[in-house]
This record gives sequence, C-alpha cells and structure tokens, in this order.
Amino acid sequence: MTQSEEEKKKYKFLFVTQEALSSDLAWQITKEGHSVKFFCKDKPENDVGDGFIEKIDNWEQYKDWADIILFDDVGFGVEADQLRKDGKFVVGGSVYTDKLEFDRKFGQDELKDAGVAILPFHNFTSFNEAIAFVKTNPDKYVIKPSGEIQDEKELLFVGREENGTDVLQVLEHYKTMWSKKIKEFLIQKVAEGVEVAVGAFFNGKNFITPININFEHKRLFPDEIGPSTGEMGTSMYWTKSNPIFESTLLRTKDKLVASGYVGYIDINCIVNGRGIYPLEWTSRFGYPTISIQMEGIVSEWGQFFYDIAHGKDVQLKAKKGYQIGVVIAIPPFPFEDQKAFKKYSEGAAIFFKHQNPDGIHICETKRIEGEWYIAGESGYALVVTGSGQTMAEAIQKAYQNVKNVMLPNMFYRSDIGQRWFRDSDMLLSWGYF
Repeated sequence: MTQSEEEKKKYKFLFVTQEALSSDLAWQITKEGHSVKFFCKDKPENDVGDGFIEKIDNWEQYKDWADIILFDDVGFGVEADQLRKDGKFVVGGSVYTDKLEFDRKFGQDELKDAGVAILPFHNFTSFNEAIAFVKTNPDKYVIKPSGEIQDEKELLFVGREENGTDVLQVLEHYKTMWSKKIKEFLIQKVAEGVEVAVGAFFNGKNFITPININFEHKRLFPDEIGPSTGEMGTSMYWTKSNPIFESTLLRTKDKLVASGYVGYIDINCIVNGRGIYPLEWTSRFGYPTISIQMEGIVSEWGQFFYDIAHGKDVQLKAKKGYQIGVVIAIPPFPFEDQKAFKKYSEGAAIFFKHQNPDGIHICETKRIEGEWYIAGESGYALVVTGSGQTMAEAIQKAYQNVKNVMLPNMFYRSDIGQRWFRDSDMLLSWGYF
C-alpha cells in the first residue's frame, strides 16, 4: 500500500531533557528523516548524543521552529502546560502528571479517587512519627521517599521482617543521615505477589493500543540481589487489552484528559490472587523501557508522536511475541562518583565484534569520527535488545546481541526475562492473562 502524502511528511522535533535520557529516541527519529534539535539541561550530560543528534544550548529559541516539542522527563510540567496554552504541540509533561510521580501520596489518592484499589499507606514528614507508628503497628512495610530524592533508588527500602524491625533500623539510619534531603515519605504495607507494570501512550483524549505489559528488573545483581538501580533490564509484550490495565490505568482516563497530558504513562503494580495493587506512577518515558519498546514497535516514531500530539486516534504496529532489554553499564553506575568514573570509564571506547550490530541502543554515548565512546559521567552506557516469538527466543536473541559489545569494565545482569517463566504461570492462574 502506498503511503499517503501526510505519512511521508517530515517534521521538526525539539527535545527538551534534564539528563539526555531520550538520546536514543531522538536518534531514531533522526534516522527516520525528521529534523531534530536536542537540548540537555544537566551540564555533566552535555556531551551525550554528540555525533548522533544535533545539540542546542537554548531550547526556547527554537520553540517556534518546532512542529513537536518533546519533554522526556518529569519536572517540565509548567513549561509543557504553558506551551499547550500557547497553541504548541507537546508530547510529555503536565503539572498534574508531574505531581502523580513526585508526590507519592497524591498519586495514591488519585488512584483511590478513580476507584482503584490501593494498599494501606501512611504519609510522613517526620522520622520520629514514622518510627512511633511502626512500633505501634508492627508489620512488613516498604519505605518510599517522595519528591526528587526518589531518584536515589537505593533509598527505597522493602522490609522483610513481619514485625517491622528492619524498617525501624532503616528509619533510624535515614533520620541520622538523610533527614535534610528526605522531607516526605510513604510507609506502605507490603503485599506479596508478582510485580508487573502496565503502560500506554495517551493522545490527550484516549489511550493508544496496543498497551504495554512489562516486568522490570531493578536490583543490580541477578536474583534481585544488591542495591536498587533505575533499572537493569526489562521484559515486555504488547496486547490490545488486559485486566490489569482495565482495573488501573484505564480508570484514570478522565483525570488525564482534564490535565491535557500527551505522552506515555505507566503504573507499576503488585498483583496476586486477591487483587491488583498499584505501587507507583511513571508519567513519562521509561528508561530503558522506551528503547525496548523501539525494538517491538514497527510504526514510524516521528509520525506517531506527531499524530498523538494532534489528538489523533492512531494505532501502534507491534511485533508479535516478546522483547527483552539488557542495560550495559560501567563504573560508577548505579552510584555517582566522579573519581571512579574518571579512573575506570572516562573516554572508554565501545567496539562491536560485527558491523551494523542489531539491538544496540545508545544511552550515555557519543560518536566521534565514526567511533563510539562513553559520554556523561554515570556509566549508563547502552541498552541491548532482542525479540522473539517466545520469551525464551527473545532472551536468547538479546544476549546474543550483548556478546557483540566490547567495552572495558562493562557489566550487566545475566537473568533478564527469566522471571517470566515463574510469573506468567501465576498471572495466568489468577486470571490476568
């Protein structure tokens, strides 16, 4: 079928980012033939994407140039809402959806107001009050900092003791070491079950199908051992409908319409035989989620974002089967340590055993005279993806692609996707597939 003239059009995209997280997406849209200008607010990340995408120093100078302005992270809601009021077409960001992610209490309250079942929680601004609460109400709890400090993933603590003694120890530690930075936090009852997230793109009026079902692997080491990271990898698939989506995200549609939000939004949940319990919002692209979604979607991304920014009811074309994404990292990831970065990683070159490597997605990467190098200073180097008709095939393909990467001091988890074989059986038995 011949493409229509509208589908053949090329557009101008202005990316506005805090930490250059969307460089891979910007590169993909560039490869589709669209014009892309990329602004990064965080100075240490300023070289990320060099040689792949066109960089600029002041995004506001180009807001009238752009057909689509794309914000890739939370924290830009004020600017995005104002641009929409000014008649600009924006993907990402709103004051409302920023608050859903930053303010954990607000996010839970909004779910409850939409008729979604939530786990019992208590919001605190005082460590002494939280300690007194746990002593009076001993149970298994999770501690969740609110606000921008939640980016420090290692501060989220999931208790294991039924009487809450481990939570009390952590609260005492946070009171001593982190009270100046953790101003507000939730203590929420722990539920046992399968951790699964549902997400979808939203065009300001409706969710776009298919929706995405994904399983994050957050700990640094295999078998969920070690500190929490942003994420070490994810498995996923696309589907037209799902009971978890219908019981959570779909019920918030009217609130999203009222907020004017356009973009991707995701809810991470614990599910078991008794119910579905949302844990947290991601009201933006996920990382490495968006790169893995690029592995599974065959639609042109530039045209898709243009369409949803204009409120069009379109569909994504997705591969059948499953996708896997593996994060390739180097020191000091997942921590911030400039000394370690300079010693072990700064200027490191990335090589591939085979030319035109499959499934390679840039993160904190730059290109100089055709050669790839590490950029930024966090050590978040690459995402490597693979697809398959079965989860086992997707895992095999992804790790086959990982073997193609040559990078000094690189590390990654070797078990991404393996949870599926246990979790899918439980989800099926509970009626969620």
